[in-house]
Amino acid sequence: MDSRITPENFHLVWASILIRATDKYTTPPEVIHVGNSTISTLGNFSASTGKGKSKKTFNVCAIVASAITGRKILNYEAHFPEGKRRILYFDTEQSSYHCHKVLERINRLAGYPAEEDLSLIEFVMLREYNPIDRRQIIELALAERPDVGLVIIDGLRDLLFDINSSVEAAEVIGLLMRWTSQYNLHIHTVLHLNKADDNVRGHIGTELNHKAETILQITRNENDGKVSEVHAALIRDRDFPPFAFQINDEGLPEVIEGFDFKPKNRKSVFDYEVMAEEVHRVALDEAFKDITSPILYTPLLKRLGIGYASIGFARARNVMVNLLKFLVRNGIVVKEGKGYVYNRDFHYDPVPAR
Repeated sequence: MDSRITPENFHLVWASILIRATDKYTTPPEVIHVGNSTISTLGNFSASTGKGKSKKTFNVCAIVASAITGRKILNYEAHFPEGKRRILYFDTEQSSYHCHKVLERINRLAGYPAEEDLSLIEFVMLREYNPIDRRQIIELALAERPDVGLVIIDGLRDLLFDINSSVEAAEVIGLLMRWTSQYNLHIHTVLHLNKADDNVRGHIGTELNHKAETILQITRNENDGKVSEVHAALIRDRDFPPFAFQINDEGLPEVIEGFDFKPKNRKSVFDYEVMAEEVHRVALDEAFKDITSPILYTPLLKRLGIGYASIGFARARNVMVNLLKFLVRNGIVVKEGKGYVYNRDFHYDPVPAR
């Protein structure tokens, strides 16, 4: 959609964005809770994140089923105002067959026959469209449905061509902010975590961390792969105690009461040779932010420390020394005179995990 601001429409835009002290605003409706914690309000967006096979989609199905029924499902309680109870579910990854299986699961969680078409939900498969068409389909659907209160985008990454494009990431997050505000609804997205660590993928993950109301992280339990844990990786409201669920004999998620969460005491392994290219890129973009000329060795080590600490790997200087050797050896950082420059067009294939 073309939203370019011109001299002709500037005054209309200005009037719509100007905030006055005399304006009156109401508190946004709180629509999804876990216990006493608000995880979703109208006018905001949130996300479920996790690695492959962590059962992210099962978690989202529970949120949607609660929104349909108003009942507590898993630990989610969703209540949307009258006139905003319709749900749009966009799946960008799966085939028609697997999308249908997800819809059946939502129906059964909500207590309806698997093959009944419910009036409150429309499920849309976007797999065969390109990112621009996917964005436009969502935009046009929202414009025609003023009663939509909850939108699921299962596969946020697929609204971009390049997950490592900071420009595209900013555009897509800007769309989420505009859609939630303009149409007064909540968007819940799904985004994968990197295989090598627990960071959300690419620039879109970084932007999501900065702007989302809540980010739920779904992880497989280390001792029992059949158990999935749900934690608040980021939340604006008060934190909620983590909970765990498993898939029962009917193929539906159910809470495991009294589950014993064992804290992780060990330090995250920092194996930069195994770390994915996109993870390095996020750290290096931060390390070389605002640097436009070759940087000397000692200041560079400090900047690398800052960059990798920003993705959860704060390490001592001697580790940064070895990291820099690795970056130079792979052409990611290039020696230029007495200083070093960042090769932003680098490509790196990580070695297999040891």
